[in-house]
Amino acid sequence: MKPFNTLAQVRTPDGATLALLEHDGEHYLKLNGRQLMSSFATASELALAQHSCSRLGGVPEARVLIGGLGLGYTLRRVLELVPKTAVVHVAELLPEVVTWNRELLRDLNGKLLDNPRVEVFVDDVFKLLKRSDAPRYDAILLDLDNGPVSMMQPENSRVYDQQGFARITRALTPTGCVAFWSASEDLAFVNRLSRAGFDVQTYPAPAHERAKQAIHRIYIATRRPPKPEGEEESAPAKPAWKPASRR
Repeated sequence: MKPFNTLAQVRTPDGATLALLEHDGEHYLKLNGRQLMSSFATASELALAQHSCSRLGGVPEARVLIGGLGLGYTLRRVLELVPKTAVVHVAELLPEVVTWNRELLRDLNGKLLDNPRVEVFVDDVFKLLKRSDAPRYDAILLDLDNGPVSMMQPENSRVYDQQGFARITRALTPTGCVAFWSASEDLAFVNRLSRAGFDVQTYPAPAHERAKQAIHRIYIATRRPPKPEGEEESAPAKPAWKPASRR
């Protein structure tokens, strides 16, 4: 059996070890030995982009924010979906991950970082959202840690609470959507989103195309239009975006 080769590793701000490994031609990101993602299982990363950005092909100046670079598969699919005049911002907390993509993973997806539509911010996506005072993004894609469940880095919880939802709301255009990648189903998270004024669509997502079960989830949330003053409560409005087709 071929061994795993550690190509690079770094300490995260909370003291964990993030490692980039190679095994039999595939690449893996592991946090404290626990696998986060790999080049072998990319279906859910691609689905994150598909379900949130498939409608943006007809929006010439679409603006997209991706929280978490990973191995670059979500970025690759976003660039395939949005127009050549779109702008795609990528927020990645660790500069080493950006460097790994540019150098060690250049032939995987790293060349995409040189695409003129792409701007990389070595920063916490939470802070980047905080600076977005005016509505600016047509889609915000968040693939942080394991999503709202089983987080391995507690500081990521800020994106999944009421304060995070408020910042996301301010950073979205009125018809924009936010997409959350989740390792598994989390109905409590969906309820929190609904209470925060979002309509939510849930899409099962397999880890890879040959998987028998779709254990991961993609949550697509759109801002619920405000109810006119004096109007009685009615059913939530349908989202303005058109759902993407299942892979």
